[in-house]
Amino acid sequence: MAERRRSGAAGSMDAVGRAVFGSREGELASGGGRGTGRFIRMLPALLIIGGLLFDSLAPPNFTAVPLFVAAPLIAAPFFSLSRTVRTGIAAVISVIVMRISDGTSTQVVPVIEMITVLTGSVLALVINGVVRRGNEQLASARAVAETAMRAVLPTPAERIGGLQVAARYEAAQADEFVGGDLYAVADTPYGVRVVVGDVRGKGLDAVGAVAVIIGAFREAAEQERSLEGVAQRLERALAREGTRQYGLDAMEGFITAVLAEIPPGAATVRLVNRGHPEPILLHADGALEVLAPSAPALPLGMDLGVWPDRADAWVMPPGATLLAFTDGLSEARDASGVFYDPAARLRGRIFPGPEELLSALTDDVRLHTGGRATDDMALIAVGRPAEGQPVRRTTVKIVGRGDDTVRN
Repeated sequence: MAERRRSGAAGSMDAVGRAVFGSREGELASGGGRGTGRFIRMLPALLIIGGLLFDSLAPPNFTAVPLFVAAPLIAAPFFSLSRTVRTGIAAVISVIVMRISDGTSTQVVPVIEMITVLTGSVLALVINGVVRRGNEQLASARAVAETAMRAVLPTPAERIGGLQVAARYEAAQADEFVGGDLYAVADTPYGVRVVVGDVRGKGLDAVGAVAVIIGAFREAAEQERSLEGVAQRLERALAREGTRQYGLDAMEGFITAVLAEIPPGAATVRLVNRGHPEPILLHADGALEVLAPSAPALPLGMDLGVWPDRADAWVMPPGATLLAFTDGLSEARDASGVFYDPAARLRGRIFPGPEELLSALTDDVRLHTGGRATDDMALIAVGRPAEGQPVRRTTVKIVGRGDDTVRN
């Protein structure tokens, strides 16, 4: 009996190999994944092979049916429909071949075992269908949100008001584009005006708040004579939106933001900072300034009191570039928990333009985090071109490759 079980198990192992590993789609041991992902892809086949070995070596009173039932159930949420079907077929065939080989296929207990495995395989197909429908609905929601985000965050022109402009939105996850980071640029009678902000929260609600802020900014930037007036218009827009949302708690919808204004014909930049990470001004010679506000201010929408906004001014000579960003950049961490310091990383570096600056910066952050960013980030760079400025570029040094200047 034991010998017959061993021969039956060997034949069933071949069947499992052909059924689960045979096609290109079912190559569970392919190089497409590593670590946990590879183990999960291999687990159903390992369970079936383990069940065959157990059945061939264990005494007759012991059964490996739980392993055969578990194989398709584990495959259901992770595999495609066809691979789940093949896993279930492999499990059922393995049990049938084993019982035919040991001559017990017509006995009550073996028949119950075969029915149990078949039932588990059918249930796995139902689970697979539910998971696939859920994934399709999630993908649809993400597509809607991404379309909405791209509608309210269009890529700005490379030249606005005589200035060079570049902007980026980097999602924390490669397959997500649903966050509350925002940016906008407007060419107004008072100069080029910029806003960069971060809405508390994520999802479609955050997209709605982004639309409110950007819509209010585009209107206020054209109409308000002062940058402080633009900030107050944004504050009022958030208050109206809170009222429209049937008493939405303003504390739950605050937005950190920095507003910038570069007047025409003046080598200055003016900022109003409402609780946002401090922008950086990079000079043509590689020097930089962190533009800290003279007085701290609360984020927009906090509704904890009324204080007059105060704009601060800095000299922005030809060849300088203003860099504004959200906390997804300044709070990005490496594997040991060290925050990314954009000022330390950019000091002494020279770039031919804003686009090259953002490209190098986002690449460097990705290397710093190892691709494990936990928050979205929006970045915008506005450069004042200089006559005869040499087109030079010193790229940001790569993190973790012999660079001892990464941490101070």
